[in-house]
Amino acid sequence: MDKKNRKNANVLRPNMPKDMEPFTFTDRNIYTEDVFQLRVIENEVIENQTAEKVCFDQIIFKNVTFDQITFHKLELTDVIFEKCDLSNIDLSDAIMHRVEMNDCKILGLNLLGSTLRNVLFHNCYADFATFRFANCKQVKFENTSLCNADFYRSELMKVELCESNLDQAQMSGTKLAGIDISSCPFDGLGATLEDLQGCIISPEQAVVLSRTFGLIIKEIET
Repeated sequence: MDKKNRKNANVLRPNMPKDMEPFTFTDRNIYTEDVFQLRVIENEVIENQTAEKVCFDQIIFKNVTFDQITFHKLELTDVIFEKCDLSNIDLSDAIMHRVEMNDCKILGLNLLGSTLRNVLFHNCYADFATFRFANCKQVKFENTSLCNADFYRSELMKVELCESNLDQAQMSGTKLAGIDISSCPFDGLGATLEDLQGCIISPEQAVVLSRTFGLIIKEIET
């Protein structure tokens, strides 16, 4: 999607200065309450780190792999991830504000109980990612695979789901009123009729959901 169309989305983009210095994590440990600001981190592997309340402010990650990472209560403000791998890392209870993930692999990413404000997931692989009990406002999932992703009892406010695969995603306990999933393919969705009340779906999705709830659609001959 071009920048013009992305600007029209109701998600504020990260506020980035023009000149930012490169930074490396080589042979450096990350400690609880560490703060990192105004840096570009590129072509790195950040691994085997455990800490709480780490803060990244105005940071660009490019082609960075995060491996065996546990950052509880991580704070991300004005952060961009480009072509990064954050698969299976634990960022539970994170606070994310004006964050973009572009072309990232985030399979199994744990955002349990996190707070997301003005966050864009663009062209990401987020299968099996956990958003349980997350509080999401002004968040957009764009051309992102969310197969088997878990949104159990999350709060979705001004959330957009655009052309993102929701097959077998768990939405139980999540109110989907006003959420438009009509462009999102799925063969099954973990949700109750109460969860889906007021959700915007396509006719094809209505047929899929009718099978889920054991309904039989009868064609009337004319």
